[in-house]
Amino acid sequence: MLAKGQTVIQYMEQLAPKHVAEEGDKIGLQLGSLQKEITGVLVALDVNDEVVDEAISRGCNLIIAHHAIIFRPIQQLQTDTPMGRLYEKLIKNDIAVYISHTNLDITEGGMNDWMAEALGIENAAPLKDSHTEQLSKLVVFVPKDHHQKVLDAVLNAGAGWIGNYSHCSFNIEGYGTFMPREGTDPYIGEQGKMERTEEIRIETIVPLGIRGKVIQAMLKAHPYEEVAYDLYSMDLKGRSFGLGRVGKLKEPTTLEQFVETVKTGLNVEKVRVVGDLDRPVRKAAVLGGSGGKFLGSAIFRGADVLVTGDIDYHTAQDALMAGVALIDPGHNAEKIMKEKVAEWIKDKLTEHKYETPVYASEVNTEPFRFM
Repeated sequence: MLAKGQTVIQYMEQLAPKHVAEEGDKIGLQLGSLQKEITGVLVALDVNDEVVDEAISRGCNLIIAHHAIIFRPIQQLQTDTPMGRLYEKLIKNDIAVYISHTNLDITEGGMNDWMAEALGIENAAPLKDSHTEQLSKLVVFVPKDHHQKVLDAVLNAGAGWIGNYSHCSFNIEGYGTFMPREGTDPYIGEQGKMERTEEIRIETIVPLGIRGKVIQAMLKAHPYEEVAYDLYSMDLKGRSFGLGRVGKLKEPTTLEQFVETVKTGLNVEKVRVVGDLDRPVRKAAVLGGSGGKFLGSAIFRGADVLVTGDIDYHTAQDALMAGVALIDPGHNAEKIMKEKVAEWIKDKLTEHKYETPVYASEVNTEPFRFM
């Protein structure tokens, strides 16, 4: 059985929820339709002619990419321009393009966590907080014989986290009253007769990003036709999310040795380096893509080195003056996401018995050649 487009993207957004993206980021479905069976998924860093040709040759009608193909409103679509021809090829071959960018960077277990892990950074925290998770209080009333089933459903869907404590809830016994009216099919009671039954009030915490998933799980597990539940906004905030990661290395090293770790971990042949190669490195920061503007955050967080792409001349000079080393593996080092995202989606599809194939693009989209 092939998965529908909406199903594939539902799994993708479990990994990288759209609400954690930076404001104004160009994410989501950028071209095509998800209202179809997906014959194959190709995961790519960039979308260019070679990547589209790869999708066609593999029979894929959905590309999930990290970098957007539409950055600004299109005033006209001319098919005699390079981008116009690319859009035309995608449309003619019914290939949809979905973008997961800063939401994949920021999310826990996403781009910057993969890069931190590859570099041996332990207990990595966001380099720069971008926002804090909004929390709601879910209150639902459940008959006693379904209490455990409903409680398990909402907690297993992700509700009930307070800090590093999971499965947090409060449960109170009481009595609920109701009268089933004409046209109802009550689980308890009879039409036209006031019912008084023992119920349990469940209270738990629900993060904004999974609120719909938790409510759906609760309604599915609940036996009532009409479920009595409330959602309250809370001043209490949840986890902080942000770009980049910073933490201590598993083993202290030198900048020269750490350069080799970066080259191996991120699968790059050459890097640019700023700083004394003999200097000790104990704490490292990493940010996929262009992260030069986060040099100040790396300094503030006490990093000995910042690993990021697209370092400009003046940022390099600032780092030298501040005594912080820089390693620039290039923007294309984010290619680490191809295998990771493909593996995530493949596992989710297999878990739910779908046969849609998933591929990590083999096209090298690095635009630079190193002489």
